[in-house]
Amino acid sequence: MAQASRSKGNGRTRPRPANGSHEQPAPAPRDYSIAAVGRALDLLEALSRIGPAPLAALAEAARCTRTAGFRLLRTLEARGFAIQDEARGMWRLGARWGVLGRAAAEQGALAATAMPVLATLGKASGENAYLRIRDGLESETVAIYQTDPGLRLYSEVGKRQPLHAGSSRLLLAHAPEAVQTQVLAQRLPRFTPATRTDAAWIAADLPRIRARGYLITTDEVVAGAATVAAPVRDASGQIVAVISVSAPTMRMRPPRPRALLPIVLDAAARLSVALGARVAEPAARLGDPARKATASPHASGGVPAPAIPALVSPGQHSIFR
Repeated sequence: MAQASRSKGNGRTRPRPANGSHEQPAPAPRDYSIAAVGRALDLLEALSRIGPAPLAALAEAARCTRTAGFRLLRTLEARGFAIQDEARGMWRLGARWGVLGRAAAEQGALAATAMPVLATLGKASGENAYLRIRDGLESETVAIYQTDPGLRLYSEVGKRQPLHAGSSRLLLAHAPEAVQTQVLAQRLPRFTPATRTDAAWIAADLPRIRARGYLITTDEVVAGAATVAAPVRDASGQIVAVISVSAPTMRMRPPRPRALLPIVLDAAARLSVALGARVAEPAARLGDPARKATASPHASGGVPAPAIPALVSPGQHSIFR
């Protein structure tokens, strides 16, 4: 039977747990969100996805009234974060976002956002997880979660490499046509006997990569290494990075690469959502025991076909480029 104890100073009694513990229930976390700020951010995300757009379309996409949307847009316009074409009644993002985008890149916003996703992917797969971006005509590794320190030779933060080989080719597949043309016009270096250097073959492979939505490569950059990669999108729908796991080929004999594919696609979808992209179908949870069993290097049996998340169409704005 629970006893009563008297607190000092106020004469009030409160029940004491029957087991003698003095622990109190943990208080519910406080909600510090500000509704007006939330509405403004919803509006900005809508503007990044569908802009330039009229007020009515933006208000509908942001799920706010036209009156609220108009007042928020006027406030953003006064600070240089939104611009209205009064002749056409269209709104677009303002130039001030370029300053914030450069600052976000300099402060490592993408890598910091990706690290929890990379950690979950690395633990689920048991392999090292990587994040790469395209910078001009090269790719750059911007974040790594190391499960196996012995795999450090495959990449390190800041390492750059050409776009035609390995997981970087996925970035090339989603690069502007002018970038693709410029890359394939160069003499392409060969890293291993398996490196693809035939510009015609690579050019034909790029639409296949876009259609599949992922890339699996073996020995293309480092002999004895296999990689499973998937694209990451931002709020505008643009491909801004590639997330991947790499492992020695002795641990990546078929069917394991395709067994890892669902959790890599899932991680890409999760990071895309964290960057503001809208996923049409919710990605499966990385913590699902079935997924972990499938990702195990000792998995056997049939491999389920991966469900590639459907993401919104590319827009015009990205703060990570």
